[in-house]
Amino acid sequence: MKILRFACLAGLLWLAGCATNGVTSNGQFNTDSSPDSANHTPVVPSGPLSPITAGRASGSQVASLSTPADLWERIRRGFAMPDLEHELVQDREQWYASRPDYMQRMTERSSKYLFHIVEELERRGMPTELALLPYIESAFNPQAVSSAKAAGMWQFMPATGNYFDLKQNAFRDDRRDVLASTRAALDYLQKLYGMFGDWHLALAAYNWGEGSVSRAIAKNQKAGLGIRYTDLNMPAETRLYVPKLQAVKNIVASPEAFRAELPLIENHPYFQTVDITHDIDVAVVAQLAGVYEADFRALNPSFRRPTIFAAGTPQILLPWDNARVFQRNLEAKDQGQYASWTVWSVPSTMSVAEAAQRTGMSEGDLRSLNNIPPRMLIKAGSALMVPRTTTTRQDVSAHLADNGQLALTPEIVTRRTTVRAGKRDTVRSIAQRYRISADHVADWNNVKAGAAFKAGQQVVMFLPVRLGHGASASRGASRKPRLKATASAPTRKGGKPARKRR
Repeated sequence: MKILRFACLAGLLWLAGCATNGVTSNGQFNTDSSPDSANHTPVVPSGPLSPITAGRASGSQVASLSTPADLWERIRRGFAMPDLEHELVQDREQWYASRPDYMQRMTERSSKYLFHIVEELERRGMPTELALLPYIESAFNPQAVSSAKAAGMWQFMPATGNYFDLKQNAFRDDRRDVLASTRAALDYLQKLYGMFGDWHLALAAYNWGEGSVSRAIAKNQKAGLGIRYTDLNMPAETRLYVPKLQAVKNIVASPEAFRAELPLIENHPYFQTVDITHDIDVAVVAQLAGVYEADFRALNPSFRRPTIFAAGTPQILLPWDNARVFQRNLEAKDQGQYASWTVWSVPSTMSVAEAAQRTGMSEGDLRSLNNIPPRMLIKAGSALMVPRTTTTRQDVSAHLADNGQLALTPEIVTRRTTVRAGKRDTVRSIAQRYRISADHVADWNNVKAGAAFKAGQQVVMFLPVRLGHGASASRGASRKPRLKATASAPTRKGGKPARKRR
């Protein structure tokens, strides 16, 4: 009995030592300090207190143990950028709040893409305010194209898109691709933040260009001026850029304060990726997945043609519930032709009519499918979408799927004319004067390339229409030749007369 009492007393003394010396019952060091400890130092704010804005109020620094009710709440919890205090913010708040229909359309459109963007931002440890940036860039329209040729919901210029490996070819434009463009945009924003160390300046550089912002900062530094976002001399669009984002952030933070109503966006992925192993028509995918083709294209806006080439795009996006439907129906589908179209690499420069004849298509269908405007020739090496025959089983190669381009050149329309030869004129001198091939001049006049003409002799020529009128026809000539128009016909690039267009 004495031994038992001694053991109990020893245990109590050991537990008391744990409590006073910071050791837990499992032997680990206790880093939690008691609020009553003499070593506790209260944290007292220094300086005057300032009001908390709506954006800061929603960005609580205390981690919540509950799952966000919807995606808006999840975005609010991740707010981490400093708020911009500027009169332009209030101006933009009023602009958005006074357009509830526009806000409704814009936010409803974003519901397909927002979850993925928030996931990527959280994975990278970036502020979730950046998920709202496509509202400013494109109103969350992945098909948006600016007057400066920026495309997609993140509005990438062609050169910047190439820098961040966004493929732009005859079959797809990855600047519109949801996954690829989001990856590139966040890569770019991280790069800019690393350069400037300030999110407002990084955003200014995203809109205006990193070189422009760097020069503006250097100019202010030289003049002894501030280098914050609001201190720089910027174009009007860039000066409004961050205030627009701040205004949308404030509305998302406290929609009731602006009498705004945000549509419910569940904290759940809208789509999932599905692997494809064969070239397949967009229409076939939509049919097997049980979705409208327009809805499929809204999730896969990068596709420019009716067929998806697996070598270039091995994954597609489908609504969450339809992805399983597609996979089940694809497995049940009989092995056969999934794609109606393939790619033909044009061997030599040719007219659309000749290309149509060689591929078994009508000229109108070939133009429509490949977006070929009138009076254009197809250059050698171009990648054309053409019908896939029953004997063509091979899918399009990765090289063509990633790099295929359609290159066009104007179809030169010529007019048959005659010019009067001068003294000592030869085939070569006349060809040089009009900047055409001597072989063509010789062919048109049934003479040899080294032949000479008599003074005053009529020389047959086929000249471009733009050179067949008055003085403009004498471009490069030492004197104004006399031309006599007798007939006209379009020619191919080599200069040979071709059949007239009907």
